[in-house]
Amino acid sequence: MQFRKKPVVVEATRWFKNGDHPDDDVFRAFEDTGKTPAEPREGAVVRRYRRPGDPDDRACEKCGIQMHDHGWIDTLEGGHVVCPGDWVITGVAAERYPRKPAIFEATYEPVW
Repeated sequence: MQFRKKPVVVEATRWFKNGDHPDDDVFRAFEDTGKTPAEPREGAVVRRYRRPGDPDDRACEKCGIQMHDHGWIDTLEGGHVVCPGDWVITGVAAERYPRKPAIFEATYEPVW
């Protein structure tokens, strides 16, 4: 038996670096001082990639870019690495997950 995916409109943002997602708000005011920081803080949606024992200068096996330039996102299935250039999709249940550009382009089209 075959099934067709129901047409669903999703929000998507292309991610290249910390703070790219509109909901990250990495320049928000510090809670303790009320002053806006000069340097970006951790993203709220896509955080910086950090894993104990995994050097951040190693090349990613998927894209070849150093892991230092990657992000991390929590999904319903667990955490996922976000490569620079990946799309971050907000699904129908407000869940967020990354998609590689080729998969995104084959699956989604703009809604005008």
